[in-house]
Formats: sequence, C-alpha cells, structure tokens
Amino acid sequence: MSANEPLRAGLPWRTYATPDADAAPTRFADVSWDGKRHDIEYVFIAPQRTQQPLLVFLHEGLGSVAMWKDFPRTLCEAVGCRGLVLSRWGYGRSSPRPGHEKWPVDFMHRQARHFLPAFFEAIGHDTRADPPWLYGHSDGGSIALMYAAAFPDRVGGLIVAAPHLFVESITLASIEQARDGYVTTDLRSKLARYHADPDSAFWGWNDVWLNPEFKRWNIKALLPDIRCPVLAVQGYDDEYGTMAQIDGIAEEVPHAELLKLEDCGHSPHRDQPAKLIEACVAFIRRHHR
Repeated sequence: MSANEPLRAGLPWRTYATPDADAAPTRFADVSWDGKRHDIEYVFIAPQRTQQPLLVFLHEGLGSVAMWKDFPRTLCEAVGCRGLVLSRWGYGRSSPRPGHEKWPVDFMHRQARHFLPAFFEAIGHDTRADPPWLYGHSDGGSIALMYAAAFPDRVGGLIVAAPHLFVESITLASIEQARDGYVTTDLRSKLARYHADPDSAFWGWNDVWLNPEFKRWNIKALLPDIRCPVLAVQGYDDEYGTMAQIDGIAEEVPHAELLKLEDCGHSPHRDQPAKLIEACVAFIRRHHR
C-alpha cells in the first residue's frame, strides 16, 4: 500500500471543514507511538500524481495543517508533485498533549526517530520503496534533518526553512516574548483558530524551549550522516535564529545548498513566497530522479 492511496483500509478516520475552502478533507491516522495511541490529522495533496515525488510538510513549533494555509498546495502545484501535510501530536486537531505532561528535552529526536516512522507506517506509506521529500519549517526543519540523518535511505531530499541546530540567545528572547504575549494579549484566541487545544500546542513548545536543560540541545553532530540533497533557507530578519543555523548545515553537509533571503523573518513561506517557491521548484527538479 503506497501513500498515493487516499486511506488504508480499516483505519479509523473522520473529516471536518478546514479554514481553506479548497483544501482536501482532513483524515486522522491511528498512530501507536511512545506507548500510546494518537489520532494524527493529515491531508493529501494531488495523490493521483503517482510518478512524482511525495513532499511531506513538517510544521513549526506552533504550526498545524491549517496554519500552513495554501502554501503546501501552491508549492506542490508549482513542482507538479504529491503532498502530505500533518499536524504532529499536540497540535492542530491531532490528539492534544495532556496538561500535566511536559515535552522532554529530546522531543525533536523522538519525533524524528520514532513518531515519523510510526506515522508513515500508520498511513501505509513504504518509505523504502517511495522515499518522501521533506519540507520542514523551524522545529519541523530540525526534525526533518534528524530523520534524514537517522534514515538516510528513506528520504529523497530535504528543504529546511529556519531550522534549529542549536539554541541561540535570540531564540530564547523571542520565545520569552511569545510567552508574555500568550498571557497578556489575544495570541491564545488567534492560535485557537488553528489548534483544537491551543494550550496544548503553546505550552508544550514554550515550556521545553525555556527549560534550562534545553540550552545544551545541539544536533550538529548528527548532520554528517545526511546523504540526500539539502536546501537550507533562512531570512536575514529571522527573530528566532541567525544565519549561523544554516551556515552550520553547510559546515557539516558540504553538498547542502543555502538560500539567504532579504526582507524575510522566521517564516519564508509567508514573507518571501515567490522567491522561496522558485528556489524549491528548481531544487527539486534538479535533484529528483
């Protein structure tokens, strides 16, 4: 059973109306992971393009299927490929994180090495026969890098936008500001448009990044195991990280290509979509076999 099939027989699923009227119905996979079972929401884009690569979108620390809005579909149309968008556990309309449960400091390692393989198995996608390409944003970019390092024969290529390799002071300062905004402004109500349980999404992300032990988090040593093509993207005005992040990728993965964008903050797909899509299309077409 391959990922271009809309649903594996026997999997429980349900649909709901997403904010994007043109979006495909959202499905829910029953994923057994970390000793528990979780409903994980996901959406396929153009599954009929069976001869084209599958581009999997991994969202940021406060992201979800809905928060991407139309970017995944726009990029997939530009490339002419299939797409798969999911909300990780605790985000969007996936199973929420219990209020008493904290993300562990190695949560992104676990997401890359255990959750993603379990998710692909749950939806019936054979990553050996059909290695996906990964587009990861922020935390999702870090997870994409670690997945490619752990499973070098199960990924076709990587596009990582504003990924984190290590913790910078600018990152922590912005996360502290976000914490203050969540408590004192309407940020919670805004996030509620994209998450069934905004507290699950926000505090899971915020608490772990501000955990003093997280300051030592660093994934640079894992990167030399990456063999697939890599495009790393960063904005000069990113409030959550500096160019040291993607320059670090180039140091450890010599074949990586870098895209540095002017007038661009932490979300290149929102701040510079045209330049980003142009670069992604050229990158995928150049490296897809």
